[in-house]
Amino acid sequence: MNIILFHDSEHLSLLPLSFMRPVGELRIGILTFKERWERWAQHPVSHSAESYLQERFSGVVEDENLYIRATILPDSSLREQILKLTQGSALMHEETLIAFHGTQEDFEKRNFNSEVQWKEDFVWLQRPYDFFLHNAQAIEMDYALVTSGRKSAEISSTNGVVGENVFVEEGAYVEYSVLNSDKGYIYIGKNAKVLEGCLIRGSLALCDNATLNMGSKIYGATTIGNHCKVGGEVNNSVLMQYSNKGHEGFLGNSVLGEWCNLGADTNNSNLKNNYGEVKLYHYGTGKFEKTGLQFCGLMMGDHAKSAINTQFNTGTVVGPFANVFHSGFPPNKIEAFSWGGNRGAEKFKLDAALEMAEKMMQRRGIDLQDSDRSIIQHLYNMKS
Repeated sequence: MNIILFHDSEHLSLLPLSFMRPVGELRIGILTFKERWERWAQHPVSHSAESYLQERFSGVVEDENLYIRATILPDSSLREQILKLTQGSALMHEETLIAFHGTQEDFEKRNFNSEVQWKEDFVWLQRPYDFFLHNAQAIEMDYALVTSGRKSAEISSTNGVVGENVFVEEGAYVEYSVLNSDKGYIYIGKNAKVLEGCLIRGSLALCDNATLNMGSKIYGATTIGNHCKVGGEVNNSVLMQYSNKGHEGFLGNSVLGEWCNLGADTNNSNLKNNYGEVKLYHYGTGKFEKTGLQFCGLMMGDHAKSAINTQFNTGTVVGPFANVFHSGFPPNKIEAFSWGGNRGAEKFKLDAALEMAEKMMQRRGIDLQDSDRSIIQHLYNMKS
């Protein structure tokens, strides 16, 4: 069965996280949505993506396809219902399409031979803050999926381990740290490093090749994606991959994209001084919307950076390639490619932005592809 992850309005509603990739490439728990479905279905998965992303994330369309809404976290019952859909049938939740089995033409026209109604609740991520809200559930789901039938590598006796829900992959380094899984799961990926003196309270997904620097303090539910480097204090946050928060400073109830870097002693507020509801900028409406949340921190797009001692306000949204270094609190919405981060700041020159991305990626042995340059050029010309 050819599986394609699709979305409707989620590309807009999940910005700034989805500027540079289809929403199915975003990470929550241990895995991305694409990786999770590939494990469940035991079959390659591709994306239905925006036109400017298709060169980089080309989709595979066959005569018969299974289209699945990208940003859902289905339980086993919903998963089973999706995977057993017959030709021409759609799975609906009221007016929302969850999945469809059929041709591309019928999918695009919403031409369904039959509809099955799913009446149970399910997790559907529609806003950036949903990633930290549902991360504990995602880690638990992925922990069971990734570790099923397997045994953890031996955990060094130098560590203090509380609880039984700790899994360490082969090649990981974990020494002289405290791992408390009493309240949540702890997963340490391949070649990941937990350096001396770290204090961890699950749930935590420290993904492949990620590093916790010495003395890090991590509260769940937190995901530190592949090749990320983290230090200081982190609470209930998601870092997609290749992003760094290597030094002291607090990050809480936040979501960072790829290739971000927070300078030393960068801090974010996740609670207003008056304990009021946090509002967050929505790219689709161009307005700040109520979140219903008392705790909500920083939402940062790919390749954004902050200087040392940067202080982010509660509910701040940072566009991709923003470089935040001006003194004082930056605004709650920082433009993409902002050079400085304050209101009315000049725009980061495109050549300089591309050079910065190229140099950062080369440090990790990755080349900036022509398709990446095309995406960045498109974003630079957008009003974002």
